[in-house]
Amino acid sequence: MTKKKDVLQPSLWTARPVEETISVYAAWADTYDAEVQARGYRTPARLAAALAQHAQLDAEILDFGCGTGIGGAALHKAGFAQMDGTDVTVEMLEIAAETGLYDKTWLSTPGALSFAKGDYDVIVAVGVISLGAAPPETLAPLVAKLATGGLLALSYNGPTLEDESYANALGTEVSAGHVEVIFREHGPHLEDVGMGSDVIILRRR
Repeated sequence: MTKKKDVLQPSLWTARPVEETISVYAAWADTYDAEVQARGYRTPARLAAALAQHAQLDAEILDFGCGTGIGGAALHKAGFAQMDGTDVTVEMLEIAAETGLYDKTWLSTPGALSFAKGDYDVIVAVGVISLGAAPPETLAPLVAKLATGGLLALSYNGPTLEDESYANALGTEVSAGHVEVIFREHGPHLEDVGMGSDVIILRRR
């Protein structure tokens, strides 16, 4: 039986090269869902519930950094039905594609966004722009892909909230007038270790 303290990789929330991040998640793909659920992973459901209060349920959604599809499952449960998914880790993406939650999935190239501005009403990045995953520089290009009125729903977990580079990335987009924060709430992320996260919804100006 796996002990809870051993469920997640101890160095998960540390900055690393993108190639190393991909390797971490590739090795984790087969057991990821069971392990994070065992920890009481609450952020996807919290984000989906918040988004349902601010977006139409028939919105075209991109689940950016969809991983195995945990976020997509939460969105589907909240009533959203039109979703595409993309991820940089092929092993994770294969599992997501098999869920049947997504209209289409594709393998992303780190640093490149292969879709046009306005293609999606909503971009979701749950647990993606965070310490140990995508760098803070990921935020601005995602914002730029939204048409006026489009939404970006994301989350910052505890370690990410403590890293000022992520706060600065968000602050820059807000102060530049690119987006407005229409929802932000702190709540549980991984319950068994008492870690929280902020769920944030941005609207493109």
